[in-house]
Amino acid sequence: MQYRKIGTTDIDVSSISLGTWAIGGGQWWGDTDEKEAIEAIHAGLDTGINCIDTAPAYGFGRSEEIVGKALAGRRSDVVLSTKCGLWWKDSRGSFRFEGNGKKVNISLHPETIREEVEISLKRLNTDYIDILHTHWPSIEPDFTPISETMECLTDLKKQGKIRAIAASNVTVDHMKEHLAAGVLDAIQPRYSMLDRGIEKEILPFCISHSISTLVYSPLEQGLLTGRFGMDYVIPEGQFRNNLPWFQPVNRKQVLQTLEGWNDLTETYSCSVSQLVIAWTVGQEGITTALCGARKKDHVLENAEAGRLILKPEDIQRMRKDVETLGDPE
Repeated sequence: MQYRKIGTTDIDVSSISLGTWAIGGGQWWGDTDEKEAIEAIHAGLDTGINCIDTAPAYGFGRSEEIVGKALAGRRSDVVLSTKCGLWWKDSRGSFRFEGNGKKVNISLHPETIREEVEISLKRLNTDYIDILHTHWPSIEPDFTPISETMECLTDLKKQGKIRAIAASNVTVDHMKEHLAAGVLDAIQPRYSMLDRGIEKEILPFCISHSISTLVYSPLEQGLLTGRFGMDYVIPEGQFRNNLPWFQPVNRKQVLQTLEGWNDLTETYSCSVSQLVIAWTVGQEGITTALCGARKKDHVLENAEAGRLILKPEDIQRMRKDVETLGDPE
């Protein structure tokens, strides 16, 4: 497994991290088997993954609770990443979405952040969080300036309750505001070989300002594993229904591209998903790929990608192939 530094901190994370959105279950992912999920987390730790990413909104606390149980007795081995800013305890904040009968607001008020952190610490059964992300930027009508949020996060860092400050789903302008108010150690953007939008401005900015990236959806919710063939029917209400690449006409093109890399999977003795993940973490500016999984076998397969180092010419060939796909219809 390869390990990389978070910003200018002394925190080292594995190039493959475990994302636990699906472990939270709920309306997007269906029921979760807690025992199976804990076994999956343990398997990841045993094979070299040291970064676990979660959030209060994943299953409305369920994901954090399961992660907390899994880390009992192993907390010192783990870089624990969670989030703040999606709030459903009361009406503070600006409406974002509704789920499981709860109205979820974006709230980056210092007072709600402090409350969230205390709740997360209890769920996670720990007294500190390694990396705390703001889940989404603040929006109107109940807008909180980044400077106020950063003042709160910096104070939490001084108290030892968090070790690194991060922001998810932000723009370059957002990052500039964060840096004007303090130290931004990392961001968490969406990125995959099918969604390379951050390469234009965000990644170059991060590279030049020593900001790490924990990228999510590197396998496009499983599409880039090659396991979702043309006969797969997405269950009604599942999150994958919202993704254009899963639509039949687009899925067919992706599957054909993956099949075209059979010689590469033979050369590197790997699965297609391992090849895709290795390509992802082989891109300049990518610190770690958050690979979501809730089954032991999938975690172990993803972890193996952290040992693969692709040749530059193979990385370029794969980039050329995905660029040929263009945008989904």
